Amino acid sequence: MRIAVFGGGAWGRALAFALSHKNEVFIVSRQNLKEKLSLLQCPSPVLQVDFQESLKADLFVNAITTSALRGWFESCLLPKNIKMLFACKGIEVESGAFVSDIAQEFLDSTNLCFLAGPSFATEVLQGQSSALSIHSNNKEVAKIFAQCMPDFIKTYIEQDVIGGEIAGAYKNVIAIASGICDGLQLGNNARASLLARGLVEMHRFGAVFGAHMETFLGLSGAGDLFLTASSKLSRNYRVGIALAQNKDIEEILFEIGEVAEGVKTTEALVKIAEKKGIYIPIAQEIFKILKKQSSPQQSLRNLMC
Repeated sequence: MRIAVFGGGAWGRALAFALSHKNEVFIVSRQNLKEKLSLLQCPSPVLQVDFQESLKADLFVNAITTSALRGWFESCLLPKNIKMLFACKGIEVESGAFVSDIAQEFLDSTNLCFLAGPSFATEVLQGQSSALSIHSNNKEVAKIFAQCMPDFIKTYIEQDVIGGEIAGAYKNVIAIASGICDGLQLGNNARASLLARGLVEMHRFGAVFGAHMETFLGLSGAGDLFLTASSKLSRNYRVGIALAQNKDIEEILFEIGEVAEGVKTTEALVKIAEKKGIYIPIAQEIFKILKKQSSPQQSLRNLMC
């Protein structure tokens, strides 16, 4: 297959590397990736091409950050019937729209798939084993993308699209909370309690949208949460550690130098929860910290006492 990857960030490059094991891969990005692509140990070359050249591909992977996704679609003239796998996670703050909501405004919903599960770009680039879920309402299209994955990525096909999206977005918020917990040195017991309650909170939110409990107990939920909320390879976890040091969020994001989706997702979750009357105490406390309405110490005390 010829596959075009939109987005030249760490995750976009990692997926390009993974897919190059069985396919001819192109990548489209605003930044010049020549040097970064030359460092990838790909079985077959991954070439950077312009947008028009990418339209010759058979399949498409979207790794554009969620906050920029709508604007990206509006600036592109994509054929409506293309098959696209979305690797971005998050919720649009202004509208409360999920990635699938945005995508369906521009593409045929029967050709859309959504990637979820525990996966650090660094380890994918090293060819280390991982398991991921591909959520889609069209099993046949999901199977096509699954067959394109390398042998070191085991894929499972799931149909709970909204559950996979909510789990993938929400776990970033809980990862920030976990980072704060560890940054304050509250101990393993506290972190375990926080993650367990976070998983329940994720499902409580998802249930309002018809998401399945099994999704939150599987790779897309618990698997991705446990990974993201326990390692410094996670940008959102590092955001939490820095917040525990009373740094401003603007300073933290500048130091990280990459998008930490959990920051904007927190605001989106709180807005949705207020409208729908959903109890999400962890997300609400993280929102207060980010808006400087509470200190990390006070918010964690509120959650743990």
